[in-house]
Amino acid sequence: MQGQGLVETVTAAPRLSSAARRRQIREKIIAGIITAAAFTGIAALVLILVFIAKEALTLFLDAHAREEASLSKMFLPQVVRANRPPAFVWQPVSNVPKVSMIPLFIGTLKTTLVSMVVAVPVGVAGALYAAEFAPRRLREVLKPTIELLAGIPSVVLGFFALMVLATFLQDTFGLPTRLNAVVAGLGLALAIVPVIFTVSEDALTAVPRSYREASLALGATPWETAWKVVLPAAAPGILAACVLGFGRAIGETMIVLMASGNAAIVSWNFTDSVRSMSATIAAEMGEVVVGSPHYSLLFFIGVELFLFTFVLNMVASTWTRRVLKRLTGAGA
Repeated sequence: MQGQGLVETVTAAPRLSSAARRRQIREKIIAGIITAAAFTGIAALVLILVFIAKEALTLFLDAHAREEASLSKMFLPQVVRANRPPAFVWQPVSNVPKVSMIPLFIGTLKTTLVSMVVAVPVGVAGALYAAEFAPRRLREVLKPTIELLAGIPSVVLGFFALMVLATFLQDTFGLPTRLNAVVAGLGLALAIVPVIFTVSEDALTAVPRSYREASLALGATPWETAWKVVLPAAAPGILAACVLGFGRAIGETMIVLMASGNAAIVSWNFTDSVRSMSATIAAEMGEVVVGSPHYSLLFFIGVELFLFTFVLNMVASTWTRRVLKRLTGAGA
């Protein structure tokens, strides 16, 4: 009997070894597939950036393109008409092309600023209420309802801003222009409130319960605990939510294209029509001559948008690390 058991053990060992090898092979294959998928996403992003940068480089490599759209013409005031002061004008398809980026920068900044002024307080306040004060049943209804707003197509929000918000604001406040930065900014706010709310609510919920209990034990009210303890502790996550919302607002196309008026005007009046950088690409790319300076100029605008959001994310990431060090006491 002992000999038979020894034989069975010896014969089972190769079987276990082969099963373990097959399991290791399967794990390596799965790990390879996951790694390949991750690198495929990175490679796709790099290829997109290379393609956009290659098309934009024509502005600096081609003599005709440099003459028509040089950096000085894009960022410095130019003489548009005789006996008139220099101005910033965007008219790339005129007899004498005028390619100033300043009206597009101002338009993008105005619409984004309006949207952030509205969306950040609403999104963060809603997240704070849902995480700290709302009853459980109300929270179960409130959060999915707000998150559903993120699924509304931007063209629908743009149509709503065009037909409803624009008419309401003009009739109520007597605005001189029906489509302007305020209307476009409010339309953008509808698009980014769900993003800010969802990420902020997750950050607030992730704050350890011991923070709240310690604050309440020291005699703080629930409101003081939420405002002075929970909100600062969740500041990095809330900042990330604001950065995501800002990136969505600055890159949004359809809402601004439909509700801003698409007038490249240099004005700090928020009731004037504006033209954003992303809307310019969408409006003009379909009719531009491929290979022309105008064509390369639109790709250059795309590079500017990427650089702007990249720098913003880097600044936000640096600020978040500093806040985390201060909260954890690592910098002490």
